[in-house]
Amino acid sequence: MGELKDRYIRFDWAIKRMLRDKANFAVLEGLLTVLFEDKTQIVEILESEGNQLAETDKFNRVDIKAKNSKGEIILVEVQNTREVYYLERILYGVAKTITEHISLGESYGNIKKVYSISIVYFDLGKGNDYLYHGQNRFIGVHTDDELQITTKQEDALLPKYPREIFPEYYIIRVNEFNKVAKTPLEEWVNYLKTGEIEPETKAPGLSEAREKLKYYSMTPGERHAYDEHLNAIMIQNDVLSTAKMEGLAEGRAEGRAEGRAEGLEEGWAKGKAEGLLSTARKLKSMGMPPEDISLATGLTIEEIQEL
Repeated sequence: MGELKDRYIRFDWAIKRMLRDKANFAVLEGLLTVLFEDKTQIVEILESEGNQLAETDKFNRVDIKAKNSKGEIILVEVQNTREVYYLERILYGVAKTITEHISLGESYGNIKKVYSISIVYFDLGKGNDYLYHGQNRFIGVHTDDELQITTKQEDALLPKYPREIFPEYYIIRVNEFNKVAKTPLEEWVNYLKTGEIEPETKAPGLSEAREKLKYYSMTPGERHAYDEHLNAIMIQNDVLSTAKMEGLAEGRAEGRAEGRAEGLEEGWAKGKAEGLLSTARKLKSMGMPPEDISLATGLTIEEIQEL
């Protein structure tokens, strides 16, 4: 029975089906608290144009759009399969969210800060870390200092940094995590990768996940749909892996063919060069001037003099 009790629903399924429920907000709040290193509270899950499926709208992949207690907007999405223009799509999604949440004619001061969190299960780029954070900072080209803007707020002039306004991006490269989980962040990423949660965990959100995301707490119909989801992911990954292996095999075959062709070409070029040198030696032994030998063979005067 222990095995049955300790199986938990993968995060990529939970975020689409279960974490929109206010009763389950604590799970996602835990992940955000660990990422931001600051207690995060979700006020509501937002519905907008960006969440609707429309053929004319490229932005339909955000899994959750939430607003925190500071009024900031948080986009969370899970990506299981490779996408060529993934970074561009993240940028588009953030830009669209900013414009969705400010009305025409409103002050730019009403623009909300947006956080984008991408949990990717494919090999995105090259790097040695499993977590990357992007943030806008304006740094002096010659002075190396950070630009600070003075802004009026509640009848007072306060300093503000651009990074406090511009979007922030977090990319969690799940496949790159290969550590023994010791910190709350590592425990979370281990769960994202394996679906496993340690019984003694103190990581924010994971103890709630152990209670709310139990596989055997789902109905038989929900378990069937979940199992089909896992099966579809496995098939997708197998297809991609097979295509990759076939591509490598084709590449090696083409490389061998090109190598053979290059080898023939190199042999022909080498033979031609040796023939020109032999001809030049004979002409030189016959007393022909170097200039004429050069015209006949294409060799330089220096090359002919060295023969």
